[in-house]
Amino acid sequence: MPKVRFEPDGIEIEVPVGTTILEASNKAHSQVGSACGGVCACSTCHVYVKQGLEDLSEASDREEDILDKAFDVKAISRLGCQSKIEGEDATIVVEISRESRQAFLDEHPEIRAALKAAAGGGR
Repeated sequence: MPKVRFEPDGIEIEVPVGTTILEASNKAHSQVGSACGGVCACSTCHVYVKQGLEDLSEASDREEDILDKAFDVKAISRLGCQSKIEGEDATIVVEISRESRQAFLDEHPEIRAALKAAAGGGR
């Protein structure tokens, strides 16, 4: 079964083939944004695939068009909602982009507040 690890948090989860990176992040409770709900209409699930790019579905023209709206796009950039895991024994290592993590925290103010309080900023 494929594995996905989310960096820099080190969260790892096993998921079935055909799962998207965004679906894996939701199951793992990793902080990947998804303002559009995963329908390839925004770039908030922008991630960097550090390992296992060859085990993902190919990027569509639509995904590449949406990625053009993202910040700091690299050759290893993908949208989590469009990146389906195809390799049976794949290990995918994903770095969550700053914009994606910020989008997640904007979408979940209760988590942002809890993190701020844990860091000592909620006094």
